[in-house]
Amino acid sequence: MSKYITIKDIANELGISKSTVSRALSGDASNVKAETMKLIAETARRMGYQRNELAVSLRKQSSHNIAIIIPEIVTTFYMTFIGHAQTILRKHGYNVLIATSNENAEQERLNIEMMEKCMVDGILISVCDKEKNIDVYRRVIGRGIPMVFFDRTLEWGDASQVRLDDNIMSFFMVEQLIRSGCKRIVHIAGPAHIRNGYERLRGYRDALEKFHIAYDKTLVLPPALSADEGSDVMSAFLDRNIPFDAVFGFTETALIGAKNIMQKRGLRIPADARICCMSGTALCTLVYPTITAVEQPVEQMSVEVCRLLMAHITDSHKLVEDVVLRGEIVTRESTAG
Repeated sequence: MSKYITIKDIANELGISKSTVSRALSGDASNVKAETMKLIAETARRMGYQRNELAVSLRKQSSHNIAIIIPEIVTTFYMTFIGHAQTILRKHGYNVLIATSNENAEQERLNIEMMEKCMVDGILISVCDKEKNIDVYRRVIGRGIPMVFFDRTLEWGDASQVRLDDNIMSFFMVEQLIRSGCKRIVHIAGPAHIRNGYERLRGYRDALEKFHIAYDKTLVLPPALSADEGSDVMSAFLDRNIPFDAVFGFTETALIGAKNIMQKRGLRIPADARICCMSGTALCTLVYPTITAVEQPVEQMSVEVCRLLMAHITDSHKLVEDVVLRGEIVTRESTAG
């Protein structure tokens, strides 16, 4: 028996024409007798027939599938986003296909090409690099497949996007540290090829400037995304015995790695150094002390992203939008006192 039961298999089983089976399975009661339709339906169920959705998509020029492409699955942010977005998209009659790029621009390119072959009706994407795949994005959009960027976005105006105001929220977070008495604030930076990275660094520098604190490049650590990377850059920094009184992380995973090293080296948080980060999620509440963080409005972001994608699918001439959301600083034990 073939891997997939086809209309031809059912026709052979019953000794009737493929066209009759096709009409019956399409519900064409005007051209197929009721008893024949019933027999074909029962045979299809018995043989395990499933409609070829790809073939249907080719005929209708719509797959009713939406792609969501994300850079990583280490943090809970993206999984939470997908959960909200999937609920919304299903209400609009769409299925969701998910791919992870693992912080690799070439893998992201392959993911996009795979989704094109699956004939998705639209793509939601958070990018690995703000520049490397722009040619791919432009080609896909040029083919008439809407793309909406979220969280990690681009600086060009060819597609709609929804993002956090990273510069402002980073500024507010560092300002809070300074007002609490901190002046030697370490920043665990984000990669320069991610827009969020330099926007958060800019907010850090702007806050120092407001309070007339000189920018010290020795306090800006190499880029870190994962907990292991955060652990490595903090360990190297502590080996240099440079004085500091706070740590501001690009993201929570890197900060948690740095926090673990600090505590292993005998530093007390927040007594010896206060710590906080951007992009906080539930992970910030699962460690001790709990971590002060800027939390993104992930549900609101998913609502806006889906709204824009549906609008672009419905109207190919819809103007692009750049939606900027405000996060929330949630103060916890790591900056108390």
